[in-house]
Amino acid sequence: MFKGSMVALVTPMLEDGAVDFDRLGALVDFHVEQGTDAIVAVGTTGESATLDVDEHLAVIESVIRMAAGRIPVIAGTGANSTSEAVELTEAAHKAGADAALLVTPYYNKPTQEGLYRHFRKVAETVAIPQILYNVPGRTACDMLPETVARLSVVDNIVGIKDATGDLSRVAIHRALCADGFELYSGDDATTVDFIALGGLGCISVTANVAPGRMHEMCMAALAGDLDRARRIDAELIPLHRDLFLEANPIPVKWALHEMGMVSPAIRLPLTPLSEPLRDRLRESLRDAGVLQA
Repeated sequence: MFKGSMVALVTPMLEDGAVDFDRLGALVDFHVEQGTDAIVAVGTTGESATLDVDEHLAVIESVIRMAAGRIPVIAGTGANSTSEAVELTEAAHKAGADAALLVTPYYNKPTQEGLYRHFRKVAETVAIPQILYNVPGRTACDMLPETVARLSVVDNIVGIKDATGDLSRVAIHRALCADGFELYSGDDATTVDFIALGGLGCISVTANVAPGRMHEMCMAALAGDLDRARRIDAELIPLHRDLFLEANPIPVKWALHEMGMVSPAIRLPLTPLSEPLRDRLRESLRDAGVLQA
């Protein structure tokens, strides 16, 4: 259903911590202009963990309205409670989202059978295309390929965002999963190789600050022009690295602030990027050509 560079969009905030809907609209326009292939609203990078349910849904609804059909919108609707994931996914479906992205339940460490039943329940309850999201480094829960394969035959479970960085899983998922089940990288640094092995693109943090280059890189890789894709990727490697100097989305929100696109506001318990790391990230932004010297 989707391919290319899909931005995991930040949620801009005012200094008092409220969502900055004006800046949010400007970011949507920016991504449309820069060729981003889809927007993921309220994923990890969008601070889903610290938005309450009303705010979460307001951001999804606003992005859909602001996108106005110019770019697909994938709503982040995962939760560590199955009933809450159903509620969020239903609301995103009613708002007109093109698909939902559901992270594995975090903190409570379900079994593989629990993961299967969780995702199957959401899929059977809400008739919207759904993308699984496996990021064990943040959730303390790894959805194994065998479980993904079981879910891949559910009609409206259409793909997975794999943020493990383990490229061997691309081949394993392709071998085990149903025909047409789509694979998306959740790790910017390995995206070119991920696509070369059969993936369809990346749900990207780097695309927040270098959307045009990420789109070009993914399109080149999808077209089989791996030399060009790797040349672009080489320019972005410092960003892929330094946008994780501290926990995401701390560095990327600070980078967007340096670019004049959002305020530096971020919700506790996250805090603005530590002062000793700022020069390093500035240098990476300059080297990638997204910040003027």
